[in-house]
Amino acid sequence: MTDLAIQDRLFPDVRCFGCGPANAEGLRLKSFPASDLVVTARFRPWPQHDNGVGFLNGGIIATLLDCHSGAAAFHHADLRGWGPLPGAAFAYVTAGIDVRYLRPAPLEAEVGLVAEVREASEDEMTVDVRLEHDGKVRAEAVALWKRWRPRD
Repeated sequence: MTDLAIQDRLFPDVRCFGCGPANAEGLRLKSFPASDLVVTARFRPWPQHDNGVGFLNGGIIATLLDCHSGAAAFHHADLRGWGPLPGAAFAYVTAGIDVRYLRPAPLEAEVGLVAEVREASEDEMTVDVRLEHDGKVRAEAVALWKRWRPRD
C-alpha cells in the first residue's frame, strides 16, 4: 500500500467540499487504506464547525461520513479495475446515505473515521462508516454507492 491518501492518489484535481484535494476552502479529508475493504482517517474540526452548543455540527459529520465511505468505495473499485465509464468523472456516486447520530462529537479534539466495504459489485457498493472519539462511536452510517452511468 502507499502512504499517499486515497483522495490525492485517485482524484487530486477534484474540488469536493469534504474530500477534494483541490478545494482549499473544504474539509480536505484524507483517507488511507488499512486493507482492500477498510480505510481510516483522522480529522480535526475547526471552530467554524460548531453546532451552536460546542460540539461538531451534524452536517459536517454527515459530509465526513459520506466522503470517507466514498474513499472506501473508490479504493476498492480501483483495486478491482472498476474505473470510470466513458464520460463519467467518477466510477461511483452516492445513491443514498443513512446517518445515525449516537452521541455528541467533540469540536476541539481529533476524531477518527473507519469505513468498510460490506458488499461490492461493479454496479454498486454498500459501505459501513463510523466517526469515533475516545473509544466511542459518535455517528455511523450505511452508504450506497452506485456506478455512474452518464446519460444524455
